[in-house]
Amino acid sequence: MKTTPFVRGALAALGFVVIQAAQAHALPKTQEPAPGATLSNAPHAVTIDFSEALEPAFSSIAVTDSHGQSVADGKSAVDAGNRKRMHVALASLTAGTYTVAWIAVASDGHRTKGGYTFTLK
Repeated sequence: MKTTPFVRGALAALGFVVIQAAQAHALPKTQEPAPGATLSNAPHAVTIDFSEALEPAFSSIAVTDSHGQSVADGKSAVDAGNRKRMHVALASLTAGTYTVAWIAVASDGHRTKGGYTFTLK
Protein backbone atom coordinates (compact mmCIF):
# COMPACT_ATOMS: atom_id res chain seq x y z
CA MET A 1 0.00 0.00 0.00
CA LYS A 2 1.43 3.37 -1.01
CA THR A 3 1.20 6.39 1.24
CA THR A 4 1.23 9.95 0.11
CA PRO A 5 3.65 12.51 1.50
CA PHE A 6 0.70 14.13 3.29
CA VAL A 7 -0.20 10.89 5.10
CA ARG A 8 3.42 10.25 6.07
CA GLY A 9 3.71 13.82 7.39
CA ALA A 10 0.46 13.53 9.32
CA LEU A 11 1.59 10.25 10.91
CA ALA A 12 4.95 11.77 11.87
CA ALA A 13 3.22 14.79 13.41
CA LEU A 14 0.84 12.53 15.34
CA GLY A 15 3.78 10.50 16.65
CA PHE A 16 5.50 13.68 17.81
CA VAL A 17 2.37 14.84 19.65
CA VAL A 18 1.97 11.46 21.37
CA ILE A 19 5.62 11.45 22.48
CA GLN A 20 5.35 15.00 23.82
CA ALA A 21 2.13 14.21 25.70
CA ALA A 22 3.71 11.14 27.31
CA GLN A 23 6.70 13.16 28.47
CA ALA A 24 4.61 16.01 29.88
CA HIS A 25 3.53 14.17 33.03
CA ALA A 26 5.73 14.73 36.09
CA LEU A 27 6.50 11.31 37.57
CA PRO A 28 8.78 10.49 40.50
CA LYS A 29 12.33 9.49 39.60
CA THR A 30 13.69 9.21 43.16
CA GLN A 31 11.91 9.32 46.50
CA GLU A 32 13.59 9.75 49.86
CA PRO A 33 12.76 7.93 52.06
CA ALA A 34 12.15 5.26 49.46
CA PRO A 35 8.74 3.62 49.06
CA GLY A 36 8.43 0.65 51.40
CA ALA A 37 11.64 1.52 53.29
CA THR A 38 12.13 0.49 56.90
CA LEU A 39 14.31 3.05 58.64
CA SER A 40 16.29 2.92 61.87
CA ASN A 41 16.71 6.70 62.07
CA ALA A 42 13.95 9.25 61.62
CA PRO A 43 14.22 11.28 58.41
CA HIS A 44 14.15 15.05 58.67
CA ALA A 45 12.34 15.50 55.34
CA VAL A 46 10.68 13.77 52.43
CA THR A 47 12.23 14.69 49.09
CA ILE A 48 10.96 13.62 45.67
CA ASP A 49 12.72 14.27 42.36
CA PHE A 50 10.40 14.33 39.35
CA SER A 51 10.88 13.81 35.62
CA GLU A 52 9.53 17.28 34.74
CA ALA A 53 9.69 20.78 36.18
CA LEU A 54 6.83 21.44 38.61
CA GLU A 55 4.40 24.31 39.04
CA PRO A 56 5.02 25.28 42.70
CA ALA A 57 1.57 26.76 43.35
CA PHE A 58 -0.20 23.48 42.55
CA SER A 59 2.28 20.79 43.66
CA SER A 60 2.51 19.39 47.18
CA ILE A 61 3.62 16.60 49.50
CA ALA A 62 1.66 15.54 52.59
CA VAL A 63 3.00 13.09 55.18
CA THR A 64 0.70 11.53 57.77
CA ASP A 65 1.05 9.04 60.60
CA SER A 66 -1.03 5.87 61.07
CA HIS A 67 -3.84 7.98 62.57
CA GLY A 68 -3.99 10.28 59.55
CA GLN A 69 -2.40 13.20 61.41
CA SER A 70 0.07 15.39 59.55
CA VAL A 71 3.70 15.07 60.61
CA ALA A 72 4.95 17.80 58.27
CA ASP A 73 6.84 20.67 59.83
CA GLY A 74 5.51 23.42 57.56
CA LYS A 75 4.37 23.40 53.95
CA SER A 76 5.99 21.44 51.16
CA ALA A 77 7.91 23.39 48.55
CA VAL A 78 9.37 23.05 45.09
CA ASP A 79 13.10 23.77 45.15
CA ALA A 80 13.73 27.20 43.60
CA GLY A 81 17.06 26.05 42.15
CA ASN A 82 15.72 22.75 40.81
CA ARG A 83 12.04 22.84 39.88
CA LYS A 84 12.04 19.05 39.44
CA ARG A 85 12.60 18.59 43.21
CA MET A 86 9.96 18.95 45.90
CA HIS A 87 10.41 18.46 49.64
CA VAL A 88 8.70 18.83 52.98
CA ALA A 89 10.35 19.02 56.41
CA LEU A 90 9.17 16.57 59.04
CA ALA A 91 8.50 16.98 62.74
CA SER A 92 10.16 14.50 65.12
CA LEU A 93 8.89 11.07 64.17
CA THR A 94 8.34 8.10 66.47
CA ALA A 95 8.22 4.44 65.51
CA GLY A 96 5.39 3.64 63.12
CA THR A 97 4.25 3.66 59.53
CA TYR A 98 3.97 6.92 57.60
CA THR A 99 2.10 7.70 54.41
CA VAL A 100 3.43 10.09 51.78
CA ALA A 101 0.87 11.55 49.33
CA TRP A 102 2.07 13.79 46.52
CA ILE A 103 0.48 15.90 43.81
CA ALA A 104 2.68 17.10 40.97
CA VAL A 105 1.55 19.59 38.36
CA ALA A 106 4.03 19.91 35.51
CA SER A 107 4.86 23.35 34.13
CA ASP A 108 2.57 22.61 31.17
CA GLY A 109 -0.39 21.91 33.49
CA HIS A 110 -0.52 18.09 33.45
CA ARG A 111 -1.40 16.75 36.92
CA THR A 112 -0.24 13.45 38.45
CA LYS A 113 -0.57 12.13 41.97
CA GLY A 114 0.56 9.17 43.98
CA GLY A 115 1.67 7.93 47.31
CA TYR A 116 3.61 5.36 49.27
CA THR A 117 4.50 4.36 52.83
CA PHE A 118 7.66 4.00 54.85
CA THR A 119 8.22 2.62 58.33
CA LEU A 120 10.34 3.88 61.20
CA LYS A 121 11.50 1.19 63.66
